[in-house]
Amino acid sequence: MGEGRLESVHGHEAYTYDYGRSLLPGPASGAGIWRYQGLLPRPDEPTRYPLPVGGTPLRAPWELRQRLELPGLWLKDETTGPSASNKDRATALVIDQGLRAGVGVVSTASTGNAAVSTAIGGAAAGMAVVIFVPADCAPAKVELMAAMGAYVFRVREGYRAAFELSRQAAGHLHWLDRCTGLNPLTIEAKKTASFEVWEQLSDRAPDAVILPVGDGVTLIGAAKGFRELVACGVLAKVPRIVAVQARGCAPLAAQWHGVPAPAQWPGTVADGIEVPRPMLGGWTIEEVRQAGGDFVTVSDAEILDAVDLLSDGAGIASEPAGAAAFAGLRRAITAGLVGPDETVVAWVTGADLPAAPVDGERPGAVFAISAGLDAVAAALADTPVAVS
Repeated sequence: MGEGRLESVHGHEAYTYDYGRSLLPGPASGAGIWRYQGLLPRPDEPTRYPLPVGGTPLRAPWELRQRLELPGLWLKDETTGPSASNKDRATALVIDQGLRAGVGVVSTASTGNAAVSTAIGGAAAGMAVVIFVPADCAPAKVELMAAMGAYVFRVREGYRAAFELSRQAAGHLHWLDRCTGLNPLTIEAKKTASFEVWEQLSDRAPDAVILPVGDGVTLIGAAKGFRELVACGVLAKVPRIVAVQARGCAPLAAQWHGVPAPAQWPGTVADGIEVPRPMLGGWTIEEVRQAGGDFVTVSDAEILDAVDLLSDGAGIASEPAGAAAFAGLRRAITAGLVGPDETVVAWVTGADLPAAPVDGERPGAVFAISAGLDAVAAALADTPVAVS
């Protein structure tokens, strides 16, 4: 069992453990994220979560290695899970907790990918799902959520208001809160990708990792995973971290480089990392600093070119946000942040889903509202979701 303890880290709750090699998996430890049971805060028992999650491939992209003159390049391909996104890790661990606690409703706020993952996971687990998205969330993603039975609220005031309303509703109505970052389980789940990279590289760490940044949870989770491997005595140090933001929404890169941020960011095609006010910004910057890393920004044109390169050169069908790290890798090479003889892992965090992979038990619905609990309660009054 993972005997995790909650402590305050950079003003947020995070789990810590009594680290040692005994917490690491052995030959009979199973598959997916549950393989790392010793470093997850849950009972030592099989999960009731019904979908396979984790164990994603680390790909050796021979053609891209030649194009970039980087023979040590690897791609952590997170597009193979239930929602084709690394968000599936957090969804699984949060819903696993909810199933053990007997909670019937899971909720989250998202720019798209975490919401789709939650809709899929909740439907598979038999839970009601309530999702809060900004009003301009991609229509195709909203349609997927509703097709899987989710009740989706498009919040007119934008992502931050959707996030705050989601938190308020979950607390007031006693729903399972899957909101990225503020539920510490989301970081615990995301760190398992680093454990997998370590095992896939034959118990070695790369010299550098390239990670996209929106709210910062993917990067913080990856850093925590490598840091825990150091604490367990199997790595000497955390790999250098290069953080990538889209130039159209790069608040943390601006802060890192001391560049004034605009009053309003113009936006980006990489909607999965379009977060003007990151919830875990300070923590993200500190992880990059401690790892001796840096921030780079990439244009929408560079991101879309990376989507094409991943498809043509590695056979990975990525969405724009999922390709941001690879776009950033090319920038990092040009800037001398990555050396030609180094082992480098770039995260490919997601792909677009063409259709719902699971069916909801009942049809969902989409509501356009102004932020407020009364509007949520009124919309859900004629649904099976309890609002009192």
